[in-house]
Amino acid sequence: MKKLVLFIPLVLFLGMGVFLYQGLFLNPQKLDSALEGKPVPAFQLERLETPGEILTEADLKGEVSLINVWATWCPACKYEHPYLMMLARQDILPIYGINYRDERGPAIRELSREGDPYAINIFDKDGRLGLDLGVYGAPESFIVDHNGIIRFRYAGPIDRNVWSETLYPMIQQLQAEAKQDGV
Repeated sequence: MKKLVLFIPLVLFLGMGVFLYQGLFLNPQKLDSALEGKPVPAFQLERLETPGEILTEADLKGEVSLINVWATWCPACKYEHPYLMMLARQDILPIYGINYRDERGPAIRELSREGDPYAINIFDKDGRLGLDLGVYGAPESFIVDHNGIIRFRYAGPIDRNVWSETLYPMIQQLQAEAKQDGV
């Protein structure tokens, strides 16, 4: 019996090793989202550029869109910003920004200096909307269909590969569905 007790740490160690080994093959940018297939959470927040102007989830409905969570304190957001600017110039779909846990002044100055790819920019100073969306950090992006339903979540900066291999094919499909629905 005493000899069996000696093997318990070895069995626990091997079990943990298998568990950690499986983790090596997971994609850290593919996060399960409880909101996929559900509407954008209800909110009432100010527009970043115009304090006092209240925006709601209804302002984001009507066409397939990309919601991008960003902040001035986020280095990866600075990396993806030029690509978002290029997408905005191509006018493929509206990009809505959620300025997450940030200060209004620095955020407005950064957009003024670097360019503003966002059709609408929501000021989420306290991170309430981000929390409702299940945001782990910035940048995160959500593809939303024309009915305001979240269809996909992506964590990390958007670049050419992410856009062409993951996001754009899904967006094209959703835009085709919207066209069939007469939108």
